[in-house]
Amino acid sequence: MLYGAMALFAGGILFYLIHLIRISTLKTYKEKYDYISRREIKNLEIIFILFAIGVAMLINRYGMDKIDEMGVWFFVRLFISFAGGTLVGYIAFLILEYYYPSRVDKKLKKWRFMPRVNPKTGNKMRLLAEHEEDVHMDEGMRAEEDVFSIDYDVWIDEQTNDVIVEKYQGHLQALQCGNCGFYTLKVVKEEITERPTINSPGELIKHYECSYCKSVRATAFKISTMEADDFKKEKHSFQNNRDVVLVKVEIKSATGGSKFYEFGDLAQAQKFLTEVNEEKK
Repeated sequence: MLYGAMALFAGGILFYLIHLIRISTLKTYKEKYDYISRREIKNLEIIFILFAIGVAMLINRYGMDKIDEMGVWFFVRLFISFAGGTLVGYIAFLILEYYYPSRVDKKLKKWRFMPRVNPKTGNKMRLLAEHEEDVHMDEGMRAEEDVFSIDYDVWIDEQTNDVIVEKYQGHLQALQCGNCGFYTLKVVKEEITERPTINSPGELIKHYECSYCKSVRATAFKISTMEADDFKKEKHSFQNNRDVVLVKVEIKSATGGSKFYEFGDLAQAQKFLTEVNEEKK
């Protein structure tokens, strides 16, 4: 048991070191961003699972040398070791669920906005503002940004006019259109064809339309209860302010949850709130 626990602790530490080495070997900031976004919390979950099992084995090792036969103490020790491992796992879950995402968000912002260097010339590149970047994107990319499903960062080398366009997840969810391939397929209408009852679920049909190529599709979903309207349909307006460098929007639901969104200018925030209003209609 002791050697097994030590092996699990060592395995967890080794796994974390491999995770850090993997990040350091990635060449571009965008690759680091994508890897951290995709793998960091999942890797930490694996590490904490190894630690939790190791703690359980370590607790189970206590008093083993003094027990000659299987009795009540054996099952008590087994229960305590299981409880100890579960406690470690639960604490790890709370950390990864509520505390660590803010740490990951800081890391992601660091790598996303780290000044880029032109790989061809070594010149420093500048991140374009929202109103400057459209000229460097095609129509489909602009459509994805318009529905906030994808957010593009455009970096430019002002000496050579070389451009790097990086793709990130947007604030709102949109599906990939099967026709044009862009993430611009959004719900435009919801229709309840069968009302749910106590004994049987109902049916909801969602009608999708691509904001770029205008292709449409419909998908049926089973519903068990009516969803609460957790967003008040209000008109949002901002006064023009040239000194604004960041707009932070907080949206609260009726269930008590909150989500925060950040925008570079007032126009983007206004457009986002309009999109949210449209989704809730």
